[in-house]
Amino acid sequence: MTHSVNIATDPLSSGEGRGEVFITGYSIISNGGVEKDGHLVWKEPSAQHTDNFLVSAYRQMGLSYPKFFKMDNLSKLGLLASENLLSGTDLKGKYKPDEISVVFANASSSLDADQKYFDTIKDIASPALFVYTLPNIVIGEICIKNGFKGENAFFVFDKFEAKFLHQYVQTLMQQNTNKACIFGWLELIGDSYEAALFLLEKEAADKTNPFTLENIYKLYS
Repeated sequence: MTHSVNIATDPLSSGEGRGEVFITGYSIISNGGVEKDGHLVWKEPSAQHTDNFLVSAYRQMGLSYPKFFKMDNLSKLGLLASENLLSGTDLKGKYKPDEISVVFANASSSLDADQKYFDTIKDIASPALFVYTLPNIVIGEICIKNGFKGENAFFVFDKFEAKFLHQYVQTLMQQNTNKACIFGWLELIGDSYEAALFLLEKEAADKTNPFTLENIYKLYS
C-alpha cells in the first residue's frame, strides 16, 4: 500500500543503533549534474530548463524506456535517480519483489504536475496529466519499471527531515519481509529539482556506511 502523508514536524527520535542496515549506494541529481556514490557521472551546465535536462540525462544514461516521455517531471527525475542508483547492481537477483521497499519525501508534493494540469482545465482537461497529480505516482512508476512489490510510502515535509525518515525506514527494515529499501529526497518544482536517493540493504558485502543519521547527512551534503 502506498501512503502520501503531510507532516510539518519531526515527532520521532533518530532510532540509531536499531539493527544491521547499511547504505550500499547513493545517487544525487541536482544543478545539471548526475552523481553516483560520490563520483560525477555526467554534467550538463547548459541545460537551463528542467525538461531539457531530464531528456538529456535520459539519453546520456543510455536508457530505453519509451514510457519515460509520457511521465510528469517528478516521475522522470525519480526514474533517472533510481536507475542511476541501481546501475551495476543486481537487486532483483538478490531479493524477491516483496522484499524491496521504496520510501520518498519532498516539499512540493505533486505541485509541478498540479499546476500544469490546472492550466489545461481552462480549455480541455488532460487525463494524461491528471494521473500524475499525486506525489506517490513516482513510486508506482519505479516499482512498475523494476517489478518491486514491497512496502512504500511518500511523505511531504517543509525540508529534508532525515531524523523522521531514518526512524521510519529503520523500523520498516526490522520487518523480516524487508531486506532492501530505496529511500530519500525527491523534489521538483518548475526549473528547480533535486534528487538524493540511498540504497539500503541488510545483506551488504560492503559495510563501510551503516545506516545512521551521521552517514545520511554526510553523503547528502
